[in-house]
Amino acid sequence: MDSPYLAFFADLRTDTPLDVLPLQGLEFDDYIGRPGSLSATLPVPNRRVARRVQQIVEGRTAVYLERGDQICWGGIVWTLTPAMDEQGQVSVALQAATFDSYAARRRIRQNLTFTDTDDLTVVRRLWEHIQAAPGGDIGVGYAPAPPGTRRTVAYQDGDETPVDDAISQLAAMEPGFEYLVSVYRDPATGRRARRLLFGSPRIHLGEGTTVLDLPGDVLTYSFPRDATRGGTTARARGGTPEGAQRPVLSDEYVAQGLIDAGFPRVDTTSDHSNVTDKAALNALARAELGALGGPVVIPAVRVRLDADTTPAPLGTTVRLRIRDVWFDEGLDATYRVIGVKVTAPERGRAETAELFLESPLGPTATEGD
Repeated sequence: MDSPYLAFFADLRTDTPLDVLPLQGLEFDDYIGRPGSLSATLPVPNRRVARRVQQIVEGRTAVYLERGDQICWGGIVWTLTPAMDEQGQVSVALQAATFDSYAARRRIRQNLTFTDTDDLTVVRRLWEHIQAAPGGDIGVGYAPAPPGTRRTVAYQDGDETPVDDAISQLAAMEPGFEYLVSVYRDPATGRRARRLLFGSPRIHLGEGTTVLDLPGDVLTYSFPRDATRGGTTARARGGTPEGAQRPVLSDEYVAQGLIDAGFPRVDTTSDHSNVTDKAALNALARAELGALGGPVVIPAVRVRLDADTTPAPLGTTVRLRIRDVWFDEGLDATYRVIGVKVTAPERGRAETAELFLESPLGPTATEGD
């Protein structure tokens, strides 16, 4: 079966096209809140193809996947592994990650202070900071951002703070925000482009709702319920201010509704060594309890794709309807897509997409005594 995906390779910094190459064993995913990944194999049947593949250099090459006229994934090639098997066949294993993975490989090496600044503006300024350095510009632009929450934060040269850590910490403060580096085709130029996409507090895309049924569209489902990751209280521990003996602690926050419903008291804590502001730590603790209060459930459904359907993009809404022996009275619930993992079709294997869904329910955090 021919793959419906075309892989375009380009120079990371200039986006100068390099080649279009076939991929085997293609799997890729993308998520809200963390970088997505791509894994595939580049077959190398002869010297001519080998010379083409050798143009792909890890760490400085971008790869885009297109399905029809849609760009459905884009990122940076980070590792390449040429290998030969026992039959003498040469291939190159490729691993890539979405463009937001670049922020994990850059450190804040300048004193930066943002006073009473919208947190989404801080994220943009951090990206502007890393792209302003010689060799640092990878062509990430900016989509219009909604209003965020005003923060006062500072970063010190010498702390070697990864940029993605700084952004993740900001996003974790209540009420929070979401962002990702999206890829799209510029309608004016027709070129592939990259830009920061924001949601405050959540990214919601699309106007309609995709309905998924079992029996019907859904092939499999799972509803993992994990109480080891959850809790009913939260506290955040910060750094130790100069001259102090102990670190700054947030207040304790309690999911009282869960305790009243019969759940036991289970404590969670988190460390934020570069935060010494108690208000910021309180915001972190409230947000963490909101995310982890009670058992953590991230439903996943696997659906079959065909020539006329594409994976539900991140941030869209799906309505999931299931009736089987487990949901004997029927499940009919609405979720947001927060992750997509696609397995491309090959001989004897249909194309499928696994959708990771955000539960519509969550506990309410209240300040403890």
